Amino acid sequence: MQEQLNQIKEIAQRIRTLREILEIPTEQLAKATGISEEEYLEHEAGKRDFSFTFLYNCAQVFEVDIIELLTGESPRLSFYSIIRKDTGLPMKRRQGFTYQHLAYRFSDKVAEPFLVTAPYFEEEQNQPIHLSRHEGQEFDFILKGELKVQMEGHTEYLKAGDAIYYDSGHGHGMIATGGEECVFLAIVMKDGQKGE
Repeated sequence: MQEQLNQIKEIAQRIRTLREILEIPTEQLAKATGISEEEYLEHEAGKRDFSFTFLYNCAQVFEVDIIELLTGESPRLSFYSIIRKDTGLPMKRRQGFTYQHLAYRFSDKVAEPFLVTAPYFEEEQNQPIHLSRHEGQEFDFILKGELKVQMEGHTEYLKAGDAIYYDSGHGHGMIATGGEECVFLAIVMKDGQKGE
């Protein structure tokens, strides 16, 4: 628990430092991350954990690799990168969800590939699913279990072998369903229009 709190504080410090170096007002970053300025300042102070969407949106604004926010280091490989089983860069974001970044050593990525494990929570099954938004597109391929996916006003149920591809600028959210955790490959592709 203390290790996770330390990691949150370190990430918060990197975000604050980058924002200050780039002279970006907190109001602008709050808008880019889709939260209030007050919530943004709590994140930057290390008082809240970060969602993947928050970190991804910050990295896009700062024009850095998300790995730099997570670890403070820049990826260096540019030809190829291998991640052996269970050695992806771990991220614990959102209640119980675990992510393993599968290309964290590779620089100038056009996509962020993750192995995601979504835990099953009975109490979530009949609750509204929180929707996130970020620039780009996303591809999710279900490896194990079942995923309930909310795409704004649409609900889909995906099982092992199913896939979904979507514009992640639209509201999207997901939970494990079917009584067990769901494991899926998520590939988040950056917006190709940015910077042109």
